[in-house]
Amino acid sequence: MDGSLPPPLTETLRRVASAMEGARDPWWIIASAAMALHGARPIEVADVDLLTSERDTETLLATLRISPLPGGGSDRFRSRIFARWEAPPVPVEIMAGFEVLTPEGWQFVRPLGRLPKQLGNMTLFVPPVDELLAHCRLFGRPKDEQRATILQRLES
Repeated sequence: MDGSLPPPLTETLRRVASAMEGARDPWWIIASAAMALHGARPIEVADVDLLTSERDTETLLATLRISPLPGGGSDRFRSRIFARWEAPPVPVEIMAGFEVLTPEGWQFVRPLGRLPKQLGNMTLFVPPVDELLAHCRLFGRPKDEQRATILQRLES
């Protein structure tokens, strides 16, 4: 899979996998980077979204020597802990306790499935395609609708 991803994304994902080796809880790459790991093409990956537990996020931030950003979100998305790791070639958004605002209120986003994806000798974890598709529908932004169309092609 190494050759099928752009080199900056490959390097970033290797750094994420390395940083997460000591994680105690399940973690996932979600959104566009997860789509790329599933083989979606073309897909633009502006940042890598990393979903982790609160305790693993605290350890990760201490190891990376970065601080959580105040506020942790926007009017549509929020995280109990949110940080941005700028050192890799593609920035990594680290989220713990990630939620999206729906018509019914704030909804916790935590994938159920966890698929390993090999990148050289490193392992990354992503939700199954059907869960990524459900995330796109839940998020409901124009770019998520475009992603849903791409994901539907992967499902068939």
